[in-house]
Amino acid sequence: MSVATSISFRLSWPSSVPSSASVSASSSSVLSFLFLRPYCSSALRSPCWFASVESEGERAKMVLATGPPQSLVERVKDYGQEDVFTLWDDLSPEERDLLVKDIEVRNPSPKLEPVPESSVSMAEERTMEERERWWKMGLKAISEGKLGVLLLSGGQGTRLGSSDPKGCFNIGLPSGKSLFQLQAERILCVQRLAAQSVADGSGICVPIHWYIMTSPFTDDATRKFFESHRYFGLEADQISFFQQGTIPCVTKDGKFIMETPYKVAKAPDGNGGVYAALKCSRLLEDMAMRGIRYLDCYGVDNALVRVADPTFLGYFIDKSVSAAAKVVRKAYPQEKVGVFVQRGKGGPLSVIEYSEMDPEMACDINQSTGRLRYCWSNVCLHMFTLDFLVQVANGLEKDATYHLAEKKIPSIHGYTNGLKLEQFVFDAFVYAPSTALFEALREEEFAPVKNANGSNFDTPDSARLLVLRLHTRWVVAAGGFLTHTVPLYATGVEVSPLLSYVGENLEPFCRGKTFHAPCEITL
Repeated sequence: MSVATSISFRLSWPSSVPSSASVSASSSSVLSFLFLRPYCSSALRSPCWFASVESEGERAKMVLATGPPQSLVERVKDYGQEDVFTLWDDLSPEERDLLVKDIEVRNPSPKLEPVPESSVSMAEERTMEERERWWKMGLKAISEGKLGVLLLSGGQGTRLGSSDPKGCFNIGLPSGKSLFQLQAERILCVQRLAAQSVADGSGICVPIHWYIMTSPFTDDATRKFFESHRYFGLEADQISFFQQGTIPCVTKDGKFIMETPYKVAKAPDGNGGVYAALKCSRLLEDMAMRGIRYLDCYGVDNALVRVADPTFLGYFIDKSVSAAAKVVRKAYPQEKVGVFVQRGKGGPLSVIEYSEMDPEMACDINQSTGRLRYCWSNVCLHMFTLDFLVQVANGLEKDATYHLAEKKIPSIHGYTNGLKLEQFVFDAFVYAPSTALFEALREEEFAPVKNANGSNFDTPDSARLLVLRLHTRWVVAAGGFLTHTVPLYATGVEVSPLLSYVGENLEPFCRGKTFHAPCEITL
């Protein structure tokens, strides 16, 4: 069984840091590394023990006359560790006392379980009545100003061959629109739909406030991009920009990497830095002042993201949970995506990265359905209550988790192999008192833009084709026709978000009309 070792230190780094380490930071500036050596199959299938801090007064002094304490037996059984008492009858009273104390000062990592089906709204099981009800609930909440949108946009387009913020990237659609513009226009469309849904016919809708997290490396460029495009039709005062934090980069032997002779190399603290950044910028108070109760949180690099999705919001409100996530089914066992799991029976839902899954777990099949047991992929499409965001922002000050990523870091000696410390937005799910998952169809809501054209997956070209194919299906369903000079699988039409959000209301623009692909259909 893989063993975890905890080491605490001040202002210094361990001599060697494995790439699979996770880091906890406390408000007292003491960092605790939890080394997982190595994080192999037994570490997940038979959970390892994690050292926890307890005072001597919290350790019960027990008289061990017969069997081990029943409460302790039940506790370890929940984590699949009941074998620790196998040799109990062969132990002396002193040895039994030592064993109980040894177990009591350790906090076993819960056994990972598949997400219960009751926690997931599966696309194939939703009725039309449910969809319509959630859509209307969502639009009502949006019209009342209860939804804010939270965009995670601190990354640069380095892997796309650009130093600009990712949101500035043009994936090659007929319109030439950037990711930022596509998302802004979807907000405008939802605002219009919400205004049209108002029961009193007034058409009045509180504008959706858009909170955009940048980083010190993208903030100025992002602000100027929005200004130069006149905020894509949104009002300037309905957008708030704020910066995530940075963390020093280090070498594998724990030395600071110097970017210049007078400056330590730093990197953004990951999309999970959003919680601390919201608190430091006092935007949590701003949200409360505006009457916002729910936050739609997503990553910028998804060309098909349904920003401020009324159906997802209505589902979230209907379930009365603290956190929710849209998920897509894994395409195949080895797909490099994190998946949702349950930490122990009845425990919280959380995400584990693909690198933490051993082959047996990744390929585990549910024999009754023929599907992967660990199949719900995290695609960074989340919904939170404001109350939960406040709770997480306050709690993570004392209990933050960092993940190590091995990267090439710019330094005074050129690019140096080093380590970046990051937080992930999904780290908060383990704190949620209740979580629900909502299945999204990959071909309708997930077109990642992560790698440059020429790569095998997640490129601007692949994202563009996913958009064109979806919009082509909308146009055909609305009675339109297409002509094309290249194979249809390599082209299609683009529907402006200003015209339709999810393919609705297209008949007046498409029925009986012919469009030559590729082209944009707009107002």
